[in-house]
Amino acid sequence: MAALGRHVLVDFFACRGELLDDPVALEALTVEAARRSGATILSHHHQRFAPQGVTVVVILAESHLTLHTWPEHGYVAIDYFTCGRRCDPRVAVEVLEGALRPARKDVTEHARGHAEQAKPAQL
Repeated sequence: MAALGRHVLVDFFACRGELLDDPVALEALTVEAARRSGATILSHHHQRFAPQGVTVVVILAESHLTLHTWPEHGYVAIDYFTCGRRCDPRVAVEVLEGALRPARKDVTEHARGHAEQAKPAQL
């Protein structure tokens, strides 16, 4: 049976340093990646950390897309969870990869909530 959702986890290594600490640019990039993947954007927010690093959260009707940066390591962690089949997380990954230009990436995808396993909990 089909899964209820797709959960894509991405690690980008050796990314462009200057962009990794720019919260406004990263938020715009993450929103654009979600939009191009077919998601319905409900809200978005960024948080810059001291002395460096940014988190971006995009809340979607289909779930969420988050991005966390460690500029000092050139590292970006991306988490895209989407319900249904409307969105294509691979498109978002391509958009983010094109802008962040990692030297290496690791991508894993997990099927979440297989229908045969999605039964009410017994209390």
